[in-house]
Amino acid sequence: MSDTNLVYTYAVLRRTPEAAAATAHLRGVAGEPIHLVAPAVSGHQLAFAIGHVPPADYDDIPLQAHLHDVDWLESTVRTHHAVVAALVASGAAVLPLRLATVYPDVDRARQALDTRRGYFLSLLDRLTGHVELGVKIYAAPDITPPEADPEPAQDPVTGLGVGRAYQVIRRRRQRRNEEAWRTVAQAAARLTETAGTLAVDRVAHTPERGSLSGSAPGTNVANDAYLVPADRVVAFRAGVLAAAQGVPGLRVEITGPWAPYSFALQPEPHEEPAA
Repeated sequence: MSDTNLVYTYAVLRRTPEAAAATAHLRGVAGEPIHLVAPAVSGHQLAFAIGHVPPADYDDIPLQAHLHDVDWLESTVRTHHAVVAALVASGAAVLPLRLATVYPDVDRARQALDTRRGYFLSLLDRLTGHVELGVKIYAAPDITPPEADPEPAQDPVTGLGVGRAYQVIRRRRQRRNEEAWRTVAQAAARLTETAGTLAVDRVAHTPERGSLSGSAPGTNVANDAYLVPADRVVAFRAGVLAAAQGVPGLRVEITGPWAPYSFALQPEPHEEPAA
């Protein structure tokens, strides 16, 4: 393991006075000052926003251990996002890099900027003036749980005995529940279609389950990110919420605006091993 600090990269952006000023008072995941690093080859305005971090925490083996430490991970994610958010607030078009994208030294980071220059510039052109909004759709149809049905001695309409009557009731309940789910699922699909027409791109993430889905009632059936022009955020929110209004058993949660994390394809961490 090297004793030299590693280079933690937060984002790719164009070098501008505003971006440089935005980094002046920023601190990163290790409390380090943030600054911009230009590519090795001059002639284009790309830069990495970087900080220097200790290998004792960010070299391969200790980093893998940290990624299983919930407290460390939460703190690191929060700080990483705060750095990216400050850059976005400066008015810069930003390609946020994924957590713990680390290079052995500044020279390797500069080489990565040169190698992917055309790709980064095309993404920046596409994402300039756009933000990411998250839309989570929860389904909570009105269904009857199995324990809610009494076990009758005899069905008063059909005159069936205990066993047959109970089976009839269970089938009726199952059909009602299936129809309730189908209705909500169709409404969720229509809502997703509406959101897509109000955005320029969509990324479908895996719906959240268990503790990740929160304590509110309902099953998370859609967990999507939308790329929206910054001047259409209000219209997007209004359109999605209007589409969900009045649909029984459907709940929508809109988050953001964020930096476009879901739409920035990111370089692999440790593209060169930290020696």
